[in-house]
Amino acid sequence: MSSNLHSVKEEDGSNNVSSGGGGGGERKSSSGENKPHPLKTIELNLEKFGKVKVHIQGDLQEKNKKAVFLTVHDIGSNHSSFRDFIEHRCMTEIKLRSIFIHLDLPGQHDNADDYEDEYPTIQQLGEEFIPQVLDNLKVNLVVGIGEGAGANILVAPLPRLSNAHSLKFVVCVDAGLVLIDLVTAGVGMLEKLKESFFSGKRRASEAFQSPEQVIALHKLGQTGGSSGSQHTDSLLVDYKSRVANLNAKNLRKYVEAYMNRRDITDKMSSIHQLDTLLVTGGKSPFAQGVISIYSKMDKEKTSLLKIDNAADVLSETPEKFAQSLLLFVKGLGYLTSLTLPGVERQRTFSGESNEMPNKSLGAIGRRRTLSMEEYDLPRPRRLSLTTSSSGSAAATQASPTK
Repeated sequence: MSSNLHSVKEEDGSNNVSSGGGGGGERKSSSGENKPHPLKTIELNLEKFGKVKVHIQGDLQEKNKKAVFLTVHDIGSNHSSFRDFIEHRCMTEIKLRSIFIHLDLPGQHDNADDYEDEYPTIQQLGEEFIPQVLDNLKVNLVVGIGEGAGANILVAPLPRLSNAHSLKFVVCVDAGLVLIDLVTAGVGMLEKLKESFFSGKRRASEAFQSPEQVIALHKLGQTGGSSGSQHTDSLLVDYKSRVANLNAKNLRKYVEAYMNRRDITDKMSSIHQLDTLLVTGGKSPFAQGVISIYSKMDKEKTSLLKIDNAADVLSETPEKFAQSLLLFVKGLGYLTSLTLPGVERQRTFSGESNEMPNKSLGAIGRRRTLSMEEYDLPRPRRLSLTTSSSGSAAATQASPTK
């Protein structure tokens, strides 16, 4: 397999950081090790997928010392949705100690040319596209974070683990998965409406007259196409801004790929090999589906975060999602020395074993001997989340059993 990689540009990674709260992008340790890195954009020329853009926050030369996250975006967006989340001040400490790889799926980068080839399926994006990207970057282990269609891409290979591409994918994301608004069922009535719009079957005089309205419907449900509150209006403006930079033909192809996804509801037991955090908002149109998925999952490996009074978790409640993300990766053995406001460690002692977690990154995870600090490393399912405001977030963590 041959592919080319070259740097396109670098941007100041602190440009979009919200001000205040002591979380500015210029913080660093006294040794200078945690200095923020600019957002680097590189272009890969991949077999079967052509030229794609990958955006990196952090220094990949430190990939063996820091937690590495891979983000996969939803329809109607690209890397910018996760970039904006990472640049939020609530993520400053996590960002300084981690590396984030943000994908632009084929043809979905800003101002892209028409994607002339047949658009890849959700299955191909998960089984072939992601492993090719990670191979080119020489990254072997990531925590995958996917939203909407991006979450489906991350789980697409799992039901077919006998497939060589699927096995390669599982090795790459062996650290864990964070899945926002995952849908495992086939296309429902609401999605058929979106499909008919993007397929050009609706007249301009009918209900949906712009792609951003369809994306809003996808994100917010029945209230997506209507304004009326300042908060909803702000989200609609954000969706419109993101869609405006996308190639409409390419966006339609991505939506169609999502519409044609396989129903994997009965195969979700395959995901038990990976620690998984399912995330949704109480007002999300996908909330009940995510809860149903959780009911079928292995509770020893799966956690559920449902954030009340939110539909779009990344945009509406970044602080609460950041808290739960840190909690989850602490359970995997990453960022164990880091704390955020509202996150408390609560130990449960289920046995006498002091073994190290089997998956860890960073200096602690690479040591051969066990220090007092290492004895206190969190293990999966040993953490729970509390927030400073009551009723705003609920994290379900299954306790270990003997």
